[in-house]
Amino acid sequence: MITRLTAQIVKEILSYLRDPKSRMVLIGPPLVQLMVFSFAVTLEVDNVRVAVLDQDGGRWSHEFVQRLDAAGFVREILYVERPDDIVELIDRRKVLAALRFPADFSRDVAAQRPAAAQVILDGRRANSSQVALGYLNQIAGDIGIALARARGTEPPEIVVRHWFNPNLIYQWFVVPSLSGTLAMLIALLVTSLSIARERELGTFDQLLVSPARPIEIIIGKTVPALVIGTVLASVMISAGVFVFSIPFTGSVALLLGGVMLFILSVVGIGLTVSSVSRTQQQAILGTFSAAVPLVLLSGFVTPVENMPGWLQIIAQANPLTHYLIIVRSSFLKGGPPADILAAAWPMAVIALVTLSAAIVIVKRNLE
Repeated sequence: MITRLTAQIVKEILSYLRDPKSRMVLIGPPLVQLMVFSFAVTLEVDNVRVAVLDQDGGRWSHEFVQRLDAAGFVREILYVERPDDIVELIDRRKVLAALRFPADFSRDVAAQRPAAAQVILDGRRANSSQVALGYLNQIAGDIGIALARARGTEPPEIVVRHWFNPNLIYQWFVVPSLSGTLAMLIALLVTSLSIARERELGTFDQLLVSPARPIEIIIGKTVPALVIGTVLASVMISAGVFVFSIPFTGSVALLLGGVMLFILSVVGIGLTVSSVSRTQQQAILGTFSAAVPLVLLSGFVTPVENMPGWLQIIAQANPLTHYLIIVRSSFLKGGPPADILAAAWPMAVIALVTLSAAIVIVKRNLE
């Protein structure tokens, strides 16, 4: 049995290494995507154009505009004369937000009456608009604090402290998550093509007459993909530490164990797809059909807690959901072993279920 397993594992590894195109797919694109996506995938809002309609022309509207102009997220302020100009600029996507100061704005501020300015946002860019609105509210809050202090009163002030990521560097959040997402895509692709490729090349018929049992075939397909996925994920994690200077405060051994368990669960999904696919084209389509929901339901794009209850239940069957908890905790939080194990055991269950399903399907094909 050991000899048969060794032969299958060596054959599978050589099939990847001997093909130049396969080597390029396994090594080049994931690393390039890590570098590109690390800068492209961000929810930060910069280089914003803001329109200003100042019908007040007083001290406090001028103060607000000056602070806005000095804000780091503002690229340009466009001054307009009429409300219709705001409509035209937003319709043509020239500005993300517009401020309109009424004629009595500064007068109300000076008289200590409630003063209101209108903010108009481009709802077509909902996320960016909400982030920009948060920035504008921060500017208004700072003016309120400065005004209260000028009048001799000490306003209540909220001191914000961001644990684990004090400067809110978005790459500290994105890069560890990308290490799991990109490794998952490669592991899915490699394993989903394995059995389907055997069918297309006709070598699967040789397995039918070989003494290899279904479990041996699955192990022979699993080990190479597990090694490739683990190495790839480890390289990207190392890039996060040494290239992007993300602090790693957790346990290397626990994270490596989590990586291997995660790749094993992904390999189980890929082998299940490969077992039911007759051609490599079907396997590729099946891979992308599985990969997109896995990424969307993982919490990488939006928090799982924000999803409807029934989707949160489905997300628990997603290995990427649990791996992201492990990798983010290991990088920034220094997650305790109890937290790592709590996220690891669901991946073990997923791996057991999917690998068992692949074994059952292969056994039916051998009968």
